[in-house]
Amino acid sequence: MKYMGSKTRIAKHILPIILKDRKDGQAWVEPFVGGGNMIDKVDGIRYGFDLNKYAIAGLVSIRDCLYDLPKNNSQFTEDMYKELRSNDDYNHKGYASFALSYGGKFMGGWCRGNKPNGEPRDYVREAYNNAVKQSPKLQGVTLYSCSYSDISIPHNSIIYCDPPYQNTTSYKDGFSHDGFWQWCRDMANKGHTVFVSEYVAPSDFECVWEKEIVSSLTVNTGNKKGVERLFRVAK
Repeated sequence: MKYMGSKTRIAKHILPIILKDRKDGQAWVEPFVGGGNMIDKVDGIRYGFDLNKYAIAGLVSIRDCLYDLPKNNSQFTEDMYKELRSNDDYNHKGYASFALSYGGKFMGGWCRGNKPNGEPRDYVREAYNNAVKQSPKLQGVTLYSCSYSDISIPHNSIIYCDPPYQNTTSYKDGFSHDGFWQWCRDMANKGHTVFVSEYVAPSDFECVWEKEIVSSLTVNTGNKKGVERLFRVAK
């Protein structure tokens, strides 16, 4: 599912590092599962959590209700999208709030644009085609909406975290980065293997991978560069 800050582009680089020493039956846990673009590339026992209930609802729609999703922009229109802000009755609000929003940002505005030939793009159709590809990969994934600090984690799990990045867009109700890093330390002390995607981390976290990523913004604002890093609790 399209999601702001998705790790789709770097998954092929960091997954081999994270999964290198995975044991048979070892659970994969994502406390910030977002659009499911990492967890859908992992097999075995998988748990995805997110504080945003609409993100989880969107993934459940893709996993369980694929053929009930709108398939083109005649089945789901811009006017219907605008009604989502005040309407929780639409069965797939979570899906539409991200997959049909500009940049995958929650209710970030209706997607619009043209193809190179000037023909309008049908973003609803594109989102549906992406959902068709993702749905089989989400089968068997356990999904819950809750805070990372409240999740129950199977013994000796691999925990991959993609939290709100420091000094960037964060949760509406705020996010304690110090509290999060301490939680990671606590999980490692309990025997879990903990990896975190971020730009920066405290000194006791080891950087095991980094790469400069160029993000396309708009025609008027150009590109944005940042160094994506993968950290692990140093042992």
